[in-house]
Amino acid sequence: MKRLVDLVLVLSLAPVIVLLLLLVAILVRLTSPGPALYWSNRVGRHNRIFKMPKFRSMRIDTPAVATHLLQNPDHWLTPIGSFLRKSSLDELPQLWSIFKGDMSFVGPRPALFNQDDLIALRTELGVHELVPGLTGWAQVNGRDELPIPQKVHLDAEYMQRRSLFFDLKILWMTALKVRVGAGVSH
Repeated sequence: MKRLVDLVLVLSLAPVIVLLLLLVAILVRLTSPGPALYWSNRVGRHNRIFKMPKFRSMRIDTPAVATHLLQNPDHWLTPIGSFLRKSSLDELPQLWSIFKGDMSFVGPRPALFNQDDLIALRTELGVHELVPGLTGWAQVNGRDELPIPQKVHLDAEYMQRRSLFFDLKILWMTALKVRVGAGVSH
């Protein structure tokens, strides 16, 4: 049922946001060298690696680590990178991953392939069985500001509470958080 809801939602959103996707892609290309999209190796369901697209908000020579591990993250941002992150527009290409089935609208955020501590904790609690999401319970409860053990605790709580109603609540809370730019590291 969740997969069907994801497909209906992504297919209904696609025609509405195609112009926004094109506009952001053009802005990324005009403001920094390199491709508009960044394809990141992420950990999906059952710890399977998949390629997740994002609009590129960082320079092309940025190390492939979580933003919080960079010594000076602002140094690596493109001229519009901070805006893309604060507005979450950098996440829009992930609709492709939802369409393909690598992601869902709601679930634990997909870990970077090299976030061994996060992957191990999620596997220990069975969270790796879930399809990762564009947003999740941890994102609406702190996003980038949460330490990894707390994120995983919230991911496990989501696993226990998941339902269509809970997903709708998380989507609503996400829209509110994105509107005010809460919890985003830039």
